[in-house]
Amino acid sequence: MRSLERLIRHTPLPSQKKFHDSQARFKGFSGPIGSGKSQALCHEAIRLSYQNPGRTGLIGSPTYPMLRDSTLASLTEILETNGLPFELNKGDNTLLMKDSRSRILLRSVDDFDRLRGTNLAWFGLDELTYTQEGAWLRLEGRLRDPKATRRCGFAVWTPKGFDWVYRKFISHAVEGYEAIQARPFENRFLLDEVPDFYDRLKASYDETFFRQEVLGDYLNARGGLVYSAFRREANVRDVVLNPAVPVYWTLDFNVTPLCSLVAQKWQDEVRVLDEIVLRRATTEQACEEFEKRFGRPRAGVVVCGDANGESTHTASDSTDYKVIRKFFADRGVNLRMSVPKANPSVRDRVGLVNAKLCNAAGDVSLIVSPRCKELIDDFEQVAYEEESVRIDKDKDRQRTHASDALGYLVWKEFQRHDTIGERGQRLL
Repeated sequence: MRSLERLIRHTPLPSQKKFHDSQARFKGFSGPIGSGKSQALCHEAIRLSYQNPGRTGLIGSPTYPMLRDSTLASLTEILETNGLPFELNKGDNTLLMKDSRSRILLRSVDDFDRLRGTNLAWFGLDELTYTQEGAWLRLEGRLRDPKATRRCGFAVWTPKGFDWVYRKFISHAVEGYEAIQARPFENRFLLDEVPDFYDRLKASYDETFFRQEVLGDYLNARGGLVYSAFRREANVRDVVLNPAVPVYWTLDFNVTPLCSLVAQKWQDEVRVLDEIVLRRATTEQACEEFEKRFGRPRAGVVVCGDANGESTHTASDSTDYKVIRKFFADRGVNLRMSVPKANPSVRDRVGLVNAKLCNAAGDVSLIVSPRCKELIDDFEQVAYEEESVRIDKDKDRQRTHASDALGYLVWKEFQRHDTIGERGQRLL
């Protein structure tokens, strides 16, 4: 079957054009937020589906929620906007391009052993730096359709240090590999719509995260501290309770230890007053300890924490948050629940905590009482695993619980609600 031609609305940025023009068998697009990575991925996938009529390709993401909510949403919007006929089969996660009769497999690659099987004409992966190298290698081995017109494997990503992606595509690239690196101020469409885009993000990210996510820099993140923005001299000082302001209680549910933090908000600043760390304790006991230390705050209590606290216990039909609601209701305390339906990604939560510790503009808006010894230890000791951006939770099982609890509060109360960066329209 001969390749088909279709006109499609796409005004690529210079780096996107280089990516599309590359004839490398394996090519990548590395760029910061707003550089049009998802658009580049989807347009390349559509083009290859027409260049290889009747053949099978694959689009993958690190997890199925990322595939469904981001990659697939961008792909279907481009198809619909351009009037390209397709049929999405949600049962087996495939998309049929009706013009070319090409089939696109939609897969999460977190369990890459499942990627064995059908020969592929092409494949494309979103957020490659959140993907294990084994998934890429498995797909390389499947790029072997003898009837394909243009066999190609491609990916897009935001830099995550000098990891396997950096080595394979940039520092130790071999023949057949090419990476295009987008520049942060290149997206004229984005800057026309939001001229202060980069300045606004300085307030949301710490310096390291800003350089990585917004400027697209490759930084040494291997084995580094998670909370790199923390400084005792800037973030630790005595704080006192303001009885006119609601008290925030944020929890990380764990048997040993059950960690929670008590804090207050003052404008954009978070002040952590105390920590409650209990060994082999129940949620009821944690409530009693809270009351012992802080009584019944007349301005009310706001509860934040792990979304899993809404899960039913195996031993009863109750949940941790039901216990908390009943405890405060029985005492006539005004209670507000500020718990997400699902926990944020570790990356988003950590990035926002670092930004409160000290953002890229140099502003400090997170103050911790010296009484919070476990939290301070977390800030100074919690690290990433070597050669990874995963937090090392095994080195010291005491660590991460207090900082996790704080992260739930900061993310729920200070997350950005406006859509920034790539969207399903012109390169944003």
